[in-house]
Amino acid sequence: MKATVWAGRNSVEVRSVPDPKILNDRDAIVRITSTAICGSDLHLYDGYIPTVKRGDVLGHEFMGEVVEVGKGVKNLAAGDRVVVPFPIACGACAACERGLFSLCENSNPNAGIAEKFMGHSPAGLFGYSHMLGGFAGGQAEYARVPFADVGPLKIDDDLTDEQALFLSDILPTGYMGAEMCGIAPGDVVAVWGAGPVGIFAIISAYLLGASKVVAIDRVPYRLELAQKVGATPVNFEETSVLAELQDITAGRGPDHCIDAVGMEARNGTTVVDAYDRVKQAMRLETERPQALREAAMSCRNGGTISIIGVYGGLMDKFPIGAVMNRSLTIKTGQCHVQRYMRPLLERIRNGDIDPTIIVSHHLSLDQAPHGYEIFKHKQERCTKVILKP
Repeated sequence: MKATVWAGRNSVEVRSVPDPKILNDRDAIVRITSTAICGSDLHLYDGYIPTVKRGDVLGHEFMGEVVEVGKGVKNLAAGDRVVVPFPIACGACAACERGLFSLCENSNPNAGIAEKFMGHSPAGLFGYSHMLGGFAGGQAEYARVPFADVGPLKIDDDLTDEQALFLSDILPTGYMGAEMCGIAPGDVVAVWGAGPVGIFAIISAYLLGASKVVAIDRVPYRLELAQKVGATPVNFEETSVLAELQDITAGRGPDHCIDAVGMEARNGTTVVDAYDRVKQAMRLETERPQALREAAMSCRNGGTISIIGVYGGLMDKFPIGAVMNRSLTIKTGQCHVQRYMRPLLERIRNGDIDPTIIVSHHLSLDQAPHGYEIFKHKQERCTKVILKP
């Protein structure tokens, strides 16, 4: 089959790789009908996630048709149309029983590697390094889905792939980012990053009762999309984010701050931005945490910082003094996608959320390298790329 594979830093290729096979009674094989390039994939593309190997199949946002199931899978059959969550979860461990599916204790066969980096291992993830399981991803014609009796969600024909695909990751991630804030009616929320996850966080914040959401980014067309879904745009290359948020909130700061950027944040041409870029390039720190720093300094006293942007390791100069002395609460995590898929599917059906608003490009799988380039470099007004195998 054809698949998008990591070919070195800033390089992906579409190659012929072996077809996946059933390896466990709880496996399923899915023929991919739609897959997508995620902002998290760019961290792999840029070479900042450790234990990625040349030839690894990428992609963790995918859906398609079941073509084969192991004998332990009773809830799916060949021909079922499914969307697949990016965390792989067994459904039976202590974490899964608590609904913490991205922390599954049984799905990462390489847990020992993750423990050396993080202390404890999270769940295995599709297409996201050997530290997180070494599972082949979904930017391919077919994918093996472990624990298929737990993860995949059946999708009826009343929804298009475009409407359902993002239940695999970015829609639940944006929603969880807003939910972790504990938004009360009338609250003001600031969201760093107006990419796909940030847009879904904005929409979710309003669904949960926010009176105003501020979107912080530097790319005009992304800020236009944020404004289209109701956010107040702030371009950090044109103004001081802290000063703007003070003005908007009459000096108090936002009640909640959502970091939807993660480890490759930018801050224009400031000295701090140059410091972070040099240290990250030299692997002296793994993160560029400017968005998170601004969130900590901007948030009102007693407010909440929600982190859904991906971080991989260590950062410098984080203002922990502001967090501690001003009673800020930090909540974070890879999304527990399985917890949110069904409720958000109903939100889509009810018309509360239109996931298609973020889609800018439909490309064939063979065009994946072009998709990565335009997404990374913000070309062609690219907001989200769907690949069709």
